Amino acid sequence: MNHGFVKVAAAIPNVRVADCHYNIQEIEQFVIQAEKQGVEIISFPELCISGYSCQDLFQQKILLDEAETALAHLINVSRTLDVISIVGLPIAYRGSLLNCAAVIQKGKILGIIPKSYLPNYKEFYEKRWFTSGMDIPEGAVLLCGQQVPLGQHILFHASSYSFGVEICEDVWAPIPPSSVLSLMGADIIFNLSADNDVVGKYNYLKGLLTQQSSRCIAGYVFSGCGYGESTQDVVFGGKAFIIENGTLLAEAKRHSIEPQCIVAEMDVERLQIERRVNTTFSQNASLYRDKQVHIVEIEKVATKSLPTLSRNINPHPFVPEGEELDERCKDIIHIQTEGLAKRVQHSHSKSLVIGISGGLDSTLALLISVRTFDLLGLSRKDIVGITMPGFGTTDRTYTNAMNLMKQLGITIREIPIREACIQHFSDIGHDITKHDVTYENSQARERTQILMDVANQVNGLVVGTGDLSELALGWATYNGDHMSMYGVNAGVPKTLVRHLVSWIAQSMQDELTRSTLLDIVDTPISPELIPADEKGNITQKTEDLVGPYELHDFFLYYVLRFGFRPSKLYFLACQAFQSIYAADVIKKWLYTFYRRFFQQQFKRSCMPDGPKVGSCSLSPRGDWRMPSDANSTAWLSEVESL
Repeated sequence: MNHGFVKVAAAIPNVRVADCHYNIQEIEQFVIQAEKQGVEIISFPELCISGYSCQDLFQQKILLDEAETALAHLINVSRTLDVISIVGLPIAYRGSLLNCAAVIQKGKILGIIPKSYLPNYKEFYEKRWFTSGMDIPEGAVLLCGQQVPLGQHILFHASSYSFGVEICEDVWAPIPPSSVLSLMGADIIFNLSADNDVVGKYNYLKGLLTQQSSRCIAGYVFSGCGYGESTQDVVFGGKAFIIENGTLLAEAKRHSIEPQCIVAEMDVERLQIERRVNTTFSQNASLYRDKQVHIVEIEKVATKSLPTLSRNINPHPFVPEGEELDERCKDIIHIQTEGLAKRVQHSHSKSLVIGISGGLDSTLALLISVRTFDLLGLSRKDIVGITMPGFGTTDRTYTNAMNLMKQLGITIREIPIREACIQHFSDIGHDITKHDVTYENSQARERTQILMDVANQVNGLVVGTGDLSELALGWATYNGDHMSMYGVNAGVPKTLVRHLVSWIAQSMQDELTRSTLLDIVDTPISPELIPADEKGNITQKTEDLVGPYELHDFFLYYVLRFGFRPSKLYFLACQAFQSIYAADVIKKWLYTFYRRFFQQQFKRSCMPDGPKVGSCSLSPRGDWRMPSDANSTAWLSEVESL
């Protein structure tokens, strides 16, 4: 099972200008090696059979004949291979010479694509030899004894994906052929190029290709001429990229004099889902529904299993690395702060009320509240932090909660809930020694009632502390900590909350506040609703009960962003966490995730307002609208069958 992945390659072979026999031998070595690696499609540079820099030699009949003979040799080699090869060569057609790409598989030429845009400026003068594919009628050409479709609008269709081809300069046009091909159904675009090297061009080209891949919501495979081309006036350094919807999966080593081949798995299923979700794409595609396209069906071959992936699967998709993490934290904090500021001004609230537990989520909510009041020029004393010690509160979390509130200069209130809960247990006839869901949820609801009532006292707004991960799992007490007047953390997953608090801690000038925040970061995640052990340590650890948040956030990302089925999600998780969790552990928590995700939708259906900060959100008014009584049988059955 390949889970929607297509293994592709971009090769930069050795080349000798005008030596077609030598060039095809170099190409064939890459093709054979690609077959052994399970590659489905491999592409080569522009005019790779003849060499790009032949200049007026393109007008020599012997060169054209040698190129066709070399192509015939490759066709013969391909008869026993499944891999699809895309190579470049000059082809004479109806009195013109075309710069073409030939698509080959299992002894057949599937199609010929002529270059559309011929550069004829600065160091380029292709119009001296070639005719644009836009200036000739599309039809068929007799090549190597085969009648082959020739044209710009050819779509090669396999069982689960389609691809198209453009050549070098084509992608530099304001509306490239790849844009049209993508709107007509191409999931992957292959570009055969002879892009020369000049200072600054490399990064510009990479940006251009990345942007084009993003606009088309497509895979983009680029292979450029390398060492061996003529250096009479220009140098070809050899560039190759494999890009998936704007994400660079692989690139060749720059300025190498050795032949190269880069390989990566393209997640075509992900691209197709992205397009279905993006209604702008389908709306744009409607403009090209009447455009004629020639569909070439690719011979079905046995599905290649993918036991492992060469591409990196980030185990923490919500948490980027390096400078990107710094920018991500900065953006999220600004979004949360501006969202809360608008809510404060709109509601004419005089104060904010927050329950402070000494845990990560309430800490982040408090930090955002402080930043909000600073932004609005309001006094921090109008932020009321309430610590509500209960049966499970430990000295560590209590001390951190009190210290943080003091250090941030807000108003502190301590309202213990033990006696109120004991009275409540007596009122409803609950045995206080029975530490069940009633015992736990009564405490959560008591705390929420206190927050709401104090908010009424001070004309304030209750700031919610629950995060995106807790919403996904339903790890909140209905009408308890599930409820607030504005949930600032609603769009932030648990794995990112920790980084946000750490990031703010590092920016703190006050060493005591920084120390408190870092200790909160190191504290085990817990609702603290069950009494501590005899040493005063936390006994109720959330991740022991519902599973590791890093796994659940991984599941959540791919469920919300791409709607992957459980088998693919399991496959990806096993790749991402192979050195951390055993496969049976991943399966166990994947089952828990789906079970809770479906069961707990009723809590998300009436969740308070809160800002969306990233690509994933569970707001019933925005990104996620799901019936509270949807059936999970299909999802859970697939997990069980893994």
